[in-house]
Amino acid sequence: MTFAGVVARCDLRGVVVLDEGGRAWAAAVRKRLQDPGGRLGNAIVVGDRVEVEAPDGAGPDDSGAVVVTVAPRVNRFERAAAGQGPGGRVQITAANLDRVLVVAALRDPPLREGLLDRIAVTCEWLGVPLVIALSKADLVTAEEAAAARSTYERAGYPVHVLATPRGEGVAALRAAITRSRTLVVGHSGVGKSTLLNALAPALDLAIGRVNARTGKGRHTTTAAILARLDDAVPPTEVIDTPGVRTFGLPAIAPADLPRLFPEWRGRGPCRFADCAHASEPGCAMISARDEGAIAEDRWRSYVRLREELEAAGQRRAAARRAAAPRVKAPGAPRRHPR
Repeated sequence: MTFAGVVARCDLRGVVVLDEGGRAWAAAVRKRLQDPGGRLGNAIVVGDRVEVEAPDGAGPDDSGAVVVTVAPRVNRFERAAAGQGPGGRVQITAANLDRVLVVAALRDPPLREGLLDRIAVTCEWLGVPLVIALSKADLVTAEEAAAARSTYERAGYPVHVLATPRGEGVAALRAAITRSRTLVVGHSGVGKSTLLNALAPALDLAIGRVNARTGKGRHTTTAAILARLDDAVPPTEVIDTPGVRTFGLPAIAPADLPRLFPEWRGRGPCRFADCAHASEPGCAMISARDEGAIAEDRWRSYVRLREELEAAGQRRAAARRAAAPRVKAPGAPRRHPR
């Protein structure tokens, strides 16, 4: 028999597939769908729509199920693989998403706007909608929470401020992700598992604690996992991911970066056509920053990210030059062995 399903988890050479009834099948993967090393790599990821063949009469607890085809992806979420910079090998986290939800703590650990901005830029580049959840609002003043919220609402992103242990903000966020698929990302220790447990107590995800010495969270999720929160059609699905320490950008051209900051679109023109929006006179973006239309922190993130992308491009160009075969100049004398 053959049935369609969605990949809920990927291991080294096998996957867990949810069928239309929500039953979980452990399935092998046809060798032609694996990479040359016999691994899944980016060939199959959580959220992929697949076709599975299983022995007639078999059930989810029986062996023999095999993924035979993978449907084309509507979209994907990716980042530079570990040890890779922009333009290097990428790691695809999940596919066929309705949105990415990035969870960032306002305190414990402290708010890290750098990760937020990296994920925001990546979502803009990939065309995946972004929603921001600012957690642990019970640990800061209302003024601090409002300031953080304003920064990203000015950029046009939906922002939810949460005090999850008290249940504040959870219902509104639950309504925003109902009957759709949401990828949840964020640093370790920011409250992702606490939030998911509040959204769906039956998940019973492990909750980590922040390391008191480093201020960083401990990992409680080791692989991306898709979970269905209800039986609606379409169902409400969330994909939990391991907490990230660093987030490498994909191959974004430096010149494309300004349009990936939504609050900058439609502004200008600058005095110079090739303005980098960093320190040039007559820059419309810098004027917007000075007027408060663009948050200072967002502008600083832009400058840092542009410098990073330019440096990565220079390294790639240098590597290509070093790898190019050397051609002798015409008329150069030949050297003969003695």
